[in-house]
Amino acid sequence: MYQALYRKWRPRTFDDVAGQPHITETLKNQVRAGRTSHAYLFIGSRGTGKTTCARILAKAVNCEHPVDGNPCNACRICRGIDDGSIMDVVEMDAASNNGVDNVRALRDEAVFSPATAKKRVYIIDEVHMLSGSAFNALLKILEEPPEHLMFILATTELSKVPATILSRCQRHSFRRLDTESIEARLRFVAEREGIPLTDDAARLIAVRSEGGMRDALSMLDQCAGRERIDADTVCSALGLAGARETAGLLRLIAARDSAGAIAAFNRLWAEGKDPAALLGELATLLRDLLLDAVAPGKGRALRSGSFDDDILDAFRGVFPAQRLIADVTALQGALGELRAGQAKMRCELTLITLCEPELNDSVPALRGRVAALEQALRLGAQPAGRQTPPDDAAAATPLPVGHDAHIVPKPASRTTPPDDAAAATPPPVGHDAHIVPKPASRTTPPDDAAAATPPPVGHDAHIVPPVAPTAQPGTNAPTPVAAPAAPAPADAAVWETARARLRERFPMGTAAILADDLQVRVRLCGDTLKLAACNDFARNMVDRPDVLASLAALVSEAAGRPVRVESISPDAPELQRSAAERDEKLDALRQFDIVQFKDSKTEV
Repeated sequence: MYQALYRKWRPRTFDDVAGQPHITETLKNQVRAGRTSHAYLFIGSRGTGKTTCARILAKAVNCEHPVDGNPCNACRICRGIDDGSIMDVVEMDAASNNGVDNVRALRDEAVFSPATAKKRVYIIDEVHMLSGSAFNALLKILEEPPEHLMFILATTELSKVPATILSRCQRHSFRRLDTESIEARLRFVAEREGIPLTDDAARLIAVRSEGGMRDALSMLDQCAGRERIDADTVCSALGLAGARETAGLLRLIAARDSAGAIAAFNRLWAEGKDPAALLGELATLLRDLLLDAVAPGKGRALRSGSFDDDILDAFRGVFPAQRLIADVTALQGALGELRAGQAKMRCELTLITLCEPELNDSVPALRGRVAALEQALRLGAQPAGRQTPPDDAAAATPLPVGHDAHIVPKPASRTTPPDDAAAATPPPVGHDAHIVPKPASRTTPPDDAAAATPPPVGHDAHIVPPVAPTAQPGTNAPTPVAAPAAPAPADAAVWETARARLRERFPMGTAAILADDLQVRVRLCGDTLKLAACNDFARNMVDRPDVLASLAALVSEAAGRPVRVESISPDAPELQRSAAERDEKLDALRQFDIVQFKDSKTEV
């Protein structure tokens, strides 16, 4: 009769137990020295060796010829315990015998001396399932047992065991087995059984077992019978999508392709993949990416091992940490809801919310969306559908005007706007600049009148250098051959020139903040550009060495001389506007009829 691999290859000595040396060595020393306790409590997750060590300990304390603390497995006591013919070793499942009557019967029977073995041993598995009255019935005999009696309790949930029981037992905590130990055991069993197991398949089974040796051997037993067992065979047998399919699904989520993600899920569903396993694999991939994001150096040792470096490198930096946390939380919630039924629909809804984060209004999802916007600003990403600014954007930016420059109309290929429209939007003009009127079809006013009242100029104007004056007839002044060199631009014009080129040097978010007077206040004083961020957000974006260095280089090019950038407080005196500047601004506003000024002395 065929016997399952996890039963056939169950360890029979302490030395055969894998991954628990801190427990097996202690038990061996106690058996060797004859100092065993009357009650043990084995704690740990499933498949870590609790019941196996309990049986080995029961054989070791009763073995007729122990070998260095291990049972010999050859004497009649060891063979009788293995086949269940020795009635002095009793194994009870507390999940099905959890009443007080069961414990009372055990207590009444335990006082009798053993019939064959040295000690009467009771192994109670899943002891946390006992009722409160059953625990109370067990207390007295655990505290003062006969010399021939030993209790070995095993549980997966320590929190459900009363403190009165814990204080009467010697506790041993079993660890989850590491992946390497499970892989080594799988290869050993596969070699003995003649199973063609590849290394990648052993690795995948070890990862999927989550530290339980029994689960790993059961998966190997499930995959056995094939000519060759590789990773694809394991995925097919266990209903897994596999690393490649999971990575492809995450690529669709990153691209916000909801239709593609649903189509990929429906294909995997038709192939018989388990929806819970699919969402679990996706959550595992996001978890590995999250560990790499928050712990770049040490996250490698904490990975699940299900995905290789190529897959993780392809997604590194695509999702911010807040988005990863929100997606993992959503997947965990969906996994809990799958038990209620309609697994297919719930998986589809989950994938849609992952592709479209704005549909998820949970707090983690909102944090992830904010983090994605911040990442887009840092990287300088432009809004979708508008990768390059339109042609009118250049015309919308006013041109700075330097010293002694005058403005003449720019020849336009399209219809020139009316004179009133041009006058409605005055351009910024720098120091010592004068403006000549736009040529009109009517009689041009004399030069003196034009110079006396410079009209505003619209978008279709361009700046040209001033024309050098010519000598009047009858004078001895020589006629200059060329115009003199233009003087250095004014400080205000330098900053306006640099501001117009911010988008060429900085990401969109940083350039927008530097150009916004409400976010950043700037004043050029000689060879120093004073810069003050008006709030914490702007300070975090622009008050950085790399941003200040790039800004200094840009302003130096605009000024034609070396300029350094100094970050100061927004309340600094040099940033306060003078009374003359304020009056100049007010005079510029008074030309618009829509602007009204109220007397400060008038009561409103």
